[in-house]
Amino acid sequence: MPLAGRRDGPLMLRGGGGGKPLSRGSRIAVAVAVGVALGCVCAFLYPNGLFFRPSASALQWTHQVDSTACESSGRVTNLKSQVSSLERENVELRRQINELSMKLQIAGQGKNETLYKPGPFGAVKALRTNPTVIPDNSVNPRLAKILEEVAVKKELIVALANTNVREMLEVWFSNIKRVGIPNYLVVALDDNIESLCKSKGVPVYRRDPDEGIDNIAKTGGNHAVSGLKFRVLREFLQLGYSILLSDIDIIFLRNPFDHLHRDSDVESMSDGHNNMTAYGFNDVFDEPSMGWARYAHTMRIWVYNSGFFYIRPTVPSIELLDRVAGRLSREPKSWDQAVFNEELFFPSHPGYEGLHASRRTMDFYLFMNSKVLFKTVRKDAGLKKLKPVIVHLNYHPNKLERMKAVIEFYVNGKQDALDHFPDGSE
Repeated sequence: MPLAGRRDGPLMLRGGGGGKPLSRGSRIAVAVAVGVALGCVCAFLYPNGLFFRPSASALQWTHQVDSTACESSGRVTNLKSQVSSLERENVELRRQINELSMKLQIAGQGKNETLYKPGPFGAVKALRTNPTVIPDNSVNPRLAKILEEVAVKKELIVALANTNVREMLEVWFSNIKRVGIPNYLVVALDDNIESLCKSKGVPVYRRDPDEGIDNIAKTGGNHAVSGLKFRVLREFLQLGYSILLSDIDIIFLRNPFDHLHRDSDVESMSDGHNNMTAYGFNDVFDEPSMGWARYAHTMRIWVYNSGFFYIRPTVPSIELLDRVAGRLSREPKSWDQAVFNEELFFPSHPGYEGLHASRRTMDFYLFMNSKVLFKTVRKDAGLKKLKPVIVHLNYHPNKLERMKAVIEFYVNGKQDALDHFPDGSE
């Protein structure tokens, strides 16, 4: 029969050859001490815990580091694509907004609901300066970039030229450079003129191909090319720039931007040769058969010169260009200067709605035509001392020769440089 014995546990201490078992309380104390000791050892060996599992971020760190380079490249490409798409959408939205704004401006002309209380007698003045249009770079982004670099205070001189006027063009821009005018641009109508301007360091713009314009630009005469400007200038105004349009047969002697008023839609030089013809006069028509009512008073003014005018980017200005360009396309035998003046001056009447554009006539001694120079100024000792801003050789056919003579007279001081020319073209 087996002995019913007791197994000494690990916490049972014996003394000598066999001692008395430890009490219950002693055993608990020993267990606690052993537990504390084991805890210290584990704490030292496993500072993050015996059953510690790394966090998800820690486990993924290495993976993220490895994949970041690949993912970042893809994200950048995706973001660039999104930005490009948003930019295109933004351009289209701006274009639509500008179109709507222009339509609202046109629709709202003459319908201003704001009421004004007039001031005392003699103190009331109407608005002369129309607001400018909202610039729309989407019309021609390439031209917009060029104008940002060339224009000064949103203004510049613009001239159209083809190979037929190459020699005069060189005289034209040489004098602009001599005066120190930085804001000018040549619209080249063929490859030859574009190459010339680039070789001479002259700001130049070559339009995108347009069959309707290119055929005239390459082979057209002076009047035909002159008529193109009304189509070409429209984009400049839509981009928000004021343009001083210049023909090529013009000599610049001073900076014209220092002598503009900028208070009208159109500010133009005159073909008139004195105060009456340039600024207007009361011309009395005599019809004796009418007896007592034989005298009829009429108002006359000599035409504006369509080869040199300053035009602001306003709705009436753009409408003027559209009207002139439209009529020239429908009436190919028309003279652009005649059409320009008819659209600018004719009032509304039955069957016709006139243009509501403000206008100013330039000082005819400062912005001088060649009739004033050769018929009056060169023969007057006092007037010969006056230095005009520009001289336009518009009245005479031998333009290049007279242009060079004007330079000799006003720039080089040769007092007899103009003497051998006739008053007119004979």
